[in-house]
Amino acid sequence: MRHLAQPGPAPAERIESLAGGGLLFGYILDPGQTLVAALTAPLVAAGMQSAAITFVDAALAPFRFVLPGPPQDGAHVAWFSAPHAPRGDPARPTLVERANATFGWRDGAPFVHCHGVWVEPDGTSRGGHMLPEETVLAAPARARAWALATVAITADPDPETNFPLFHPVPARGGGMSGTLRLVAARIRPNQEIGAALVALCHRHGFRAATLRGSLGSLIGASFTDGRVVPGRATEVLVRHGRVAPGADGALAATLDLVVVDAAGRPHEGRLAAGENPVCITFELMVEGD
Repeated sequence: MRHLAQPGPAPAERIESLAGGGLLFGYILDPGQTLVAALTAPLVAAGMQSAAITFVDAALAPFRFVLPGPPQDGAHVAWFSAPHAPRGDPARPTLVERANATFGWRDGAPFVHCHGVWVEPDGTSRGGHMLPEETVLAAPARARAWALATVAITADPDPETNFPLFHPVPARGGGMSGTLRLVAARIRPNQEIGAALVALCHRHGFRAATLRGSLGSLIGASFTDGRVVPGRATEVLVRHGRVAPGADGALAATLDLVVVDAAGRPHEGRLAAGENPVCITFELMVEGD
């Protein structure tokens, strides 16, 4: 299996996770707001401390994004491109077909880590890592969030990767608890993502589970149809993810993803079992049956 040696020490614990009773929110993203404000303000107002969010058919203008890229020095195993703007008429919006976002906190303020796929004004299909503070909603759009008040997600320095990364922590002061059985998790580098999901379900006693609004990075990607996306870093969003017993009764993960390469090309498919290690991080919201 592919492997990248990270610049810092690797903690023995490779999966960070916290469980809580969650709530499902459906809400409107208001035009004229930055993407980070539109996604987070309704959740903060409801007392939520973390969430996995999905949104579709969102018109964005202006819109800024970056792509996965090679490292600039020895301090990281991968880096990002310079910020990009969409091709075509800058006055016309870009249409996001689908995006997943993790809502958490950075420097004490609400923030989102967001990956998406979109169509640019000139008709180009592309995907990547969206810059939420530099992107504005041009029209109303609908979002769904699987949210927790008792678990926070914070961006903190990670010595292993030399990135500030989202991870779950206990929320201060607690808060309301919902009826959804949710686990917020972060998977560390070089862990095979399907195996990590199975381990996570065993840890929390889930007999089956569904992924909600999850995203992260992989070292390339291998699909069940034999396609391989090359590169040391790809940006990923989960379209559908399920962990359930297989024919032998053992839990197995099925992951249908969009994988974005260094040129911004989106590749859709089902991941091959046992062949897809995490590059920098994978942020999961898992709902147990």
